[in-house]
Amino acid sequence: MISCIAIDDEPLALEVLKKYVQKIYFLELKGTFTDPDEALNFIRQEKPELIFLDIQMPDVSGIQLAGQIQQYNPAVIFTTAYSEYAVDGFNVDAVDYLVKPIEYERFLKAVYKAKEYLEFVQTRDIANASIFVKSDYQQVKVKLSDVLLIEALDDFIKIYLPEKTLITLMTLKAIQAKLPEKEFVRIHRSYIVPLSKLEVVSRAKVKVGDKEVPIGASYSDAFFALLNGKF
Repeated sequence: MISCIAIDDEPLALEVLKKYVQKIYFLELKGTFTDPDEALNFIRQEKPELIFLDIQMPDVSGIQLAGQIQQYNPAVIFTTAYSEYAVDGFNVDAVDYLVKPIEYERFLKAVYKAKEYLEFVQTRDIANASIFVKSDYQQVKVKLSDVLLIEALDDFIKIYLPEKTLITLMTLKAIQAKLPEKEFVRIHRSYIVPLSKLEVVSRAKVKVGDKEVPIGASYSDAFFALLNGKF
């Protein structure tokens, strides 16, 4: 799911956006705001991934607000009644620009552009990200993009990599806290899998490389909800 909010000084415009968001299965609306300051505080605390942002507002423009939230790296879709602001919108790296009155088909196109952008950013971040785990009395750097599977073995976990397997004294819960939650998913009390490495998925199991992993009954609903939202 992609968390999103909408900011607009017109309540009716927010109602339209709310109705549209509710039609899209991979969007989760976290709030709507007519007050930019209230929205800014929410963004700082909750860091929504996608923001629908009106450009013309009484106290602060959407362009100014977008500049204040760039550090949180959200995807921004501007909404406005004035098409002449489009250049300004794209100058602050907006994903898209919607002119009111917004038609649903045009809204949907913008949302899919945002989804592709966010997936690209996440893939790029994972490709460059790494963690350290203790193995054989030393700290070993593990690139997240290399991880094929993580398996629990009593008080230890086994991290499967393309060329080797690491065993470390750690719980699945502890390592899960270090991993991007939308890419590494616990599908069983004994397994965490990276979604990007899945080759075959059925109702009862998944295949990663040459290894088949069962899907636990208590993890199934959350796993398939995330899987459908990502792919």
